[in-house]
Amino acid sequence: MNKTSVPSIDSIERQWYLVDAENQTLGRLATEVASVLRGKNKASFTPHLDTGDFVIVVNADKIRVSGNKPQQKLYRRHSGRPGGMKVETFEHLQERLPERIVEKAIKGMLPHNALGRQLFRKLKVYKGSEHPHAAQQPQPLQLDPAASAASTK
Repeated sequence: MNKTSVPSIDSIERQWYLVDAENQTLGRLATEVASVLRGKNKASFTPHLDTGDFVIVVNADKIRVSGNKPQQKLYRRHSGRPGGMKVETFEHLQERLPERIVEKAIKGMLPHNALGRQLFRKLKVYKGSEHPHAAQQPQPLQLDPAASAASTK
């Protein structure tokens, strides 16, 4: 019988990755980023531990969706008060807070428990191409070329 090795918390090496979201399809970008946040790209992946890396997403305002989603995709939030439901379209939210679109897509692909909340804290999303994490020397993360919306148009 083989034994499963569980990496110690001290032995987990964390990298910083930089993702440019310009002309990327929202869902395809989110799946790859969520996989890196979880650590599924590492040999030491353990489902119940945070073995993932930090991810910086820039140019969130230039993310793309296909079809009629800019007009039809709805984002809902609730204040917790009676009648406190707010609904807005992808287009309106992209003008107002483009970071929230990417964050919500990635957060939905992480576990819905305390581990998922811990993983989500390692995601940094910025509207433009500037970010304050130059000291961490992030490596560019190569995404699947098929994920680019520019190649499908």
